[in-house]
Amino acid sequence: MPLYSFQVPAGFPSPAADHIEKHLSLDELFEIRAPHVYLVKIEGDSMEGAGIFTGDLVIVDRSRNAEHGDIVIAALNDEPVCKRLYMRDDHVMLLSENSRYPARHVMECDELAIWGVVRYSVRDHEKT
Repeated sequence: MPLYSFQVPAGFPSPAADHIEKHLSLDELFEIRAPHVYLVKIEGDSMEGAGIFTGDLVIVDRSRNAEHGDIVIAALNDEPVCKRLYMRDDHVMLLSENSRYPARHVMECDELAIWGVVRYSVRDHEKT
């Protein structure tokens, strides 16, 4: 895939071949290294504040260790979720990026499984 060496204003008509800086592989650009990476389609509005909207695809890397502040795909008591991970002083929460949704405190009796760290989101603008 060509990467052009100039910034594109909103009214960009057509790229000229002599402006191609180099060719990029989407695998290279998104650091996709199968089998560690997979896609998930997002449903709901709880992560809109992070720029993740319903219908978006997220690129998830299960080889990365989830850290405080990462957006993760996880299962809380067998319920799959996409949330921001909060980890401080033995306290774990799954946070939405929409004020209409409360934080989900992970209690000792809960089962939490982190399925991977969200690296990128992809939106189909043709359908918007």
